[in-house]
Amino acid sequence: MSSEHFDLVVLGTGPSGGTVATKIAKAGKRVALVDSRTFGGVCALRGCNPKKVYVNAGQLVDQIHRGDGKLISDASVKIDWKQLHAFKMEFTQPVAEKKEQSFQEDGIETFHGVARFVSPDTIDVVGTKLTADRFLIGTGGRPRELSFDGAEHVTRSDEFLELESMPEHVVFIGGGYISMEFAGVVARAGSRVTVIEMNNQILSGFDPDLVNQLTDSLREHGIRFQMNAEIIGIDKSADGHLQVHLANEQSPIVCGLVVHGAGRVPNIDELCLSQGEIEHGEKGIAVNQFMQNPTNPRVFATGDCADNGMPRLTPVANEDARIAAKNLFSETLERTPDYGQVPKVAFTIPSIASVGLSEEAARDSNDNLTVLSDDISSWGSVRKTGPTVAGYKILIDSKTDAILGAHLLGPSAEETISLFALAMKFNLTATDMKSTLFAFPTFASDVRSML
Repeated sequence: MSSEHFDLVVLGTGPSGGTVATKIAKAGKRVALVDSRTFGGVCALRGCNPKKVYVNAGQLVDQIHRGDGKLISDASVKIDWKQLHAFKMEFTQPVAEKKEQSFQEDGIETFHGVARFVSPDTIDVVGTKLTADRFLIGTGGRPRELSFDGAEHVTRSDEFLELESMPEHVVFIGGGYISMEFAGVVARAGSRVTVIEMNNQILSGFDPDLVNQLTDSLREHGIRFQMNAEIIGIDKSADGHLQVHLANEQSPIVCGLVVHGAGRVPNIDELCLSQGEIEHGEKGIAVNQFMQNPTNPRVFATGDCADNGMPRLTPVANEDARIAAKNLFSETLERTPDYGQVPKVAFTIPSIASVGLSEEAARDSNDNLTVLSDDISSWGSVRKTGPTVAGYKILIDSKTDAILGAHLLGPSAEETISLFALAMKFNLTATDMKSTLFAFPTFASDVRSML
C-alpha cells in the first residue's frame, strides 16, 4: 500500500476547497486535492450555476406570457426540456476536466475516491495513504436521507438536472429553495406541479408576508400545495407511475416524477472523522473563529460541511476559504471571517430575497422598530415587465435610522437586495440610501420610494 506526505491535503473541489488548494500551492506548498465525484463541486456542476440556466428559461417564458396582449401579440412559446438540458450541459460538461487540469498546472496532485481518516494525520483514498501537516475539509452538502418506504423512487436534485424530459405531473418534496425554484420552471414547461410541505408555509427563513404573497401567485400559475403533509410511502405501479401516500389521506397522489427538495445536510458521513479525532455533529465539522477544528488543530473546515453558524451559501464558503487560506500555515491565528450581512435569494418566479433581521427578530431585539412595507405589484417598474407580484418590507431603527433588515419580492429582487447588504455592511442609514441618486428607471431606483 503506497503512502505520500503533503503539506496540505484538501478534501472537496468546490468553491472553498479548490480556492484554498490553489492559493496554498501557489505559495510553494505541496498540495493534494481529493474528490469522490468529478472535480468542480456542487455549485458549478449540480447546484447554483446549472440551476440558474433552468430558472432563466422559466423566467423568460413567464415574462413572455405576462406580456401577451401588452408587450407582444403572440406568446406561443414553450420550454423544450431536451434542448434546455443540452444548453445546460454547455456550462457543466467542460468543468471537471478544465478544473482538474488547472489544479495540476498549479502543481497540485489530484486524487479520485472517497477519503477516510485512519488517524489524526492520515487519510486513505482507495488504498493510498496520504499524510499531511494540514487538512482542509470542504466536502459540501448532500440531500437529507428520507426515511419513508419507497424513498428509492425519489429523484435527487442533481439527478433532476440530468433529465431530458418532464412527465405530465411532478411532485416536489419540501417547500424550500430547491423545490420552489425548480417547481416554477417545471410549471412554465407545461407540467402539473404539486409541492408537499410538512409545515404550514413554504420557504421558511423568508418574510412570511411576502411568502404568502408569492404562494398565492404560484397557485395562480397552477402549482398545487399540500401543506402540513407527511409522506408515509411511495409505490411504483406496473405502468411506471409513482403513487405518493400521505398520512391522513386515503387517495395517493399519482405522478411521473418525485423530486427531493427536503433539505441538505453536511456531506461528512463517509470521512470517518472520529478516527481523525475531529469533533463534529449533525450541523457539520466543529470550527472556531479561525475555521480550525478544536480537537484536531491540523484540520480546518469550510463551506457547507463546517458548523460555523452561517447560512450554507456560496459567498459564505468563499469567505471561509479566504480565511482558512490565511490561517492554515500562519504561526499566529488572527484572521477571522468578515461575513457582513449575507443576502439570501430563492430564485422563484419571481424571486424572493432577504438580508438582515426578520421582522420577528427585530421586534424581539429593538424597541424603536419602524416597519415599511407595501404591495408594489402596481408600481411602474413592475408593470412594465408585464403583470406580476411584488412587495417589500424594510426594517429600520427609528432612533438611529439604521437598516435592520430588508425583504424583497418581485422582478430583480435578487439584484436589488445586494444594495441593502452593502448599506448594512458599511452602516449606511436609511436616509443615506434614500438620498442616493440611482440610475432611473431601474429596480434599484425603487429603493428610494421604499424608504
